[in-house]
Amino acid sequence: MNDPKTIYLSLGSNIGDKLFHLQQAIFKIAEKVASVTAISNVYESASWGFEAANFYNCCIVIETNVSAGELLLKLQEIEKELGRDRSLKDGYISRIIDLDLLYYGHDIINYDDLTIPHPSLHLRQFVLKPLSDIAPQFNHPIFYKDTQNMMQMCKDEGEINKTPLKLYKTKEQLFSKLNFIAIEGNIGAGKTSLATKISEDFNAKLILEQFADNPFLPKFYEDQARYAFPLEMSFLAERYQQFTDDTSQFDLFKNFMISDYDIFKSLIFAKVTLQEEEFKLYRKVFDFMYKEIKKPGLYVYLYQNTDRLLENIKKRDRDYEQNIPQDYLEKINRGYLDFINSAQERQILIIDISELDFVENKNDYDVIIDKLIAFSCKLNG
Repeated sequence: MNDPKTIYLSLGSNIGDKLFHLQQAIFKIAEKVASVTAISNVYESASWGFEAANFYNCCIVIETNVSAGELLLKLQEIEKELGRDRSLKDGYISRIIDLDLLYYGHDIINYDDLTIPHPSLHLRQFVLKPLSDIAPQFNHPIFYKDTQNMMQMCKDEGEINKTPLKLYKTKEQLFSKLNFIAIEGNIGAGKTSLATKISEDFNAKLILEQFADNPFLPKFYEDQARYAFPLEMSFLAERYQQFTDDTSQFDLFKNFMISDYDIFKSLIFAKVTLQEEEFKLYRKVFDFMYKEIKKPGLYVYLYQNTDRLLENIKKRDRDYEQNIPQDYLEKINRGYLDFINSAQERQILIIDISELDFVENKNDYDVIIDKLIAFSCKLNG
């Protein structure tokens, strides 16, 4: 087998969530072609050759022994997956994603549908500037000039600016920048299932709420008025102790932490279940504890309609949950949404999963992961 070639690609987008499109393209290239070994800074540039929204541009490096022709086809497939319509007219038009093959090692290739080096790369600063980040001294095999020299000679006067935005080689790296993700939702929403799956797929430390042995929980579902206060206080004490222990011990062999609860849920449930005076006392204790705990970098709320919640609760067949009234679940949903509306200091992503089955359907799971990526891109920007 031939040694892998060092290949340089240019990426651009000027439609919709441009940073997300670039990031998705990088992830798909890594998945379908080869690992990405280097990524340039992200640059913003005016559209070249036509009037339209500004582009985001970057360059990346991959190493593969896939032939140049096969690589071109793979890149075109990725463009199509991300929404590019190649049936539109040729020439300079706005694009969700544009993937250009700049160099294939030092090879010179002239096919009917592929010319390498890219015939216009030396004419465009929006290619040369990001390329200079990762290949400043790479020599053009025809002009015998490196990237920096071509930049100096380039007559393109179009405006281009380096942005503070950042792109990542892998999803693990992107999520690791959040440090800690909390998955929240109503009873039966699927918090544990999603947190567990993400932890397995992206090498995260998994923190699960432990409450099955709480002696007040079955009694609470039988007599809420009597057992609400001892139940909520015992939950708060347990959550505080567990949450503090688990989040203070970072696992060096994991990329980030993910939990199937956030301790703020204690306040949400307590407000629904406690009488006014009980809640005032509870709030004082909660506020004291809350100051000391670790806050998630991203708070994900899984919204599920009440009928689906009741179906899920029935399926998991916990005896003490089978008689949960519908109006109680609706109150909890409203409590979460009130919290989300008032928590301006938090980074919160709401995902409506009422029509999704991320446990059984991989496409539905991918929809959720894409939403996490898109939101994380905004935070990293």
